[in-house]
Order: sequence, then C-alpha cells, then structure tokens
Amino acid sequence: MSGFEFSFSLFGLLLGLALAEGLGGLSRALKARHEVRIGWATALLGIFVSCDVVTFWMYGWTLRDLLKLSWPMLFGGFLVTASYYVAASLIFPSDFAEWPDLNAYFDKHYRKVMGAVLLCNVALMATTVALLGPKGMFTVRVIVLTWSFFPISLVAISVRNRHIVMACLIWLIALYPLAAIWH
Repeated sequence: MSGFEFSFSLFGLLLGLALAEGLGGLSRALKARHEVRIGWATALLGIFVSCDVVTFWMYGWTLRDLLKLSWPMLFGGFLVTASYYVAASLIFPSDFAEWPDLNAYFDKHYRKVMGAVLLCNVALMATTVALLGPKGMFTVRVIVLTWSFFPISLVAISVRNRHIVMACLIWLIALYPLAAIWH
C-alpha cells in the first residue's frame, strides 16, 4: 500500500461521510416535506457542498504522486476533510420540528458552511501551488474556474441578503459543469 493509498483511505472515508451527511439531510427533508419548507437556498447550498467535496476528491487523485505521506500532510488532510464533514452536517437541521422553514435555518448557518468550504479550498489551492508551482495558474480558464471561487465565496459569506447569496451559489455551482466542458 502506498502512502497515498494509506492516507486517502482516511480522507476518502471522511469525504464519503460528508456526502452521506448531506444526502441524508436531503432525504430526511424530502420525507418531511409535508412539515417543512425546504427552499431554494438550502437546496443550492447542498448542491454546492456536494460538488465541492467531489472536486476535492478529484484534486486528491490528481496530486496523488506528489503527496508524500507525512504528519503535516496527514493531519492537514484530516482537518480539511473533517471541515467538509462538519460543513455538510450543517446544511440541514437535525430536528425539522425546530425549523419548519429551512430558509430561516439557512440564514442562520450558511456562513459557517460556506466559510468551512472556503477554508478547505484555500488549503487546497495553497497545497496545489506549493506542489506544482504557479505556472499555468493565471490563464483565463483558471482565473474563471478556480480563482473566481474565492471572491464570490467571500461575497456570499459577507452579505445577509439571501438572494445575493443564492446568486453566488448559482455562480459557484455553474463552475463545476463549466470545468467539465471547458478544456
């Protein structure tokens, strides 16, 4: 077993649990839809976090030959993947009876979720630049698909207007399929 396989067994487990936590919250909300109003904001946040977790997983695979097993790499990877898990667990409430309108829950928790995902992406980009260097990091494609993530996330975190946050989430979600087709 390589160092990458060893470390990514932990990271993959936590990332898988993060996806399961988000999907579990969604399924519980759908089951309780006669009692709870889900709202577009919560749905967009869930899609965004799920897409970002999958993207992080892909970056891990892309960087696999450059990631050497070490205490800082293992602990740093744990902190990032644990942050994703916590972020995913905050998308939906544990008790829908306390939150019959998920828009109110969203308004209270989206900053924590988006902040955690932003920090995960800062760590990912810092690691990527440290391992690969800055060459090729400032093409139009990379600026739009990668670097635009950061100011748009900061706008979403800093404003209180749900419609602006939703517009930011739509932009961020659109980056994932755009990255798949823009080569």
